Amino acid sequence: MAGTPVSFKIADVARAIKGARKGGMEPGRAEIDPATGKIVIVAAAKVSDPENDVDKWMRNHARSS
Repeated sequence: MAGTPVSFKIADVARAIKGARKGGMEPGRAEIDPATGKIVIVAAAKVSDPENDVDKWMRNHARSS
């Protein structure tokens, strides 16, 4: 439908994804309702916890059994 006003822009989607990542979420997909412009960011299936200093040390120094 040519001439129909768009209710969202690519920059809006990029901003939403960037905000989700900054908040600690790894986006899996974005859903957009073209009628209302509503943008929903859905998290990836599995988000791993960040490795802390103890985990790094154990990985590098632990002896195999």
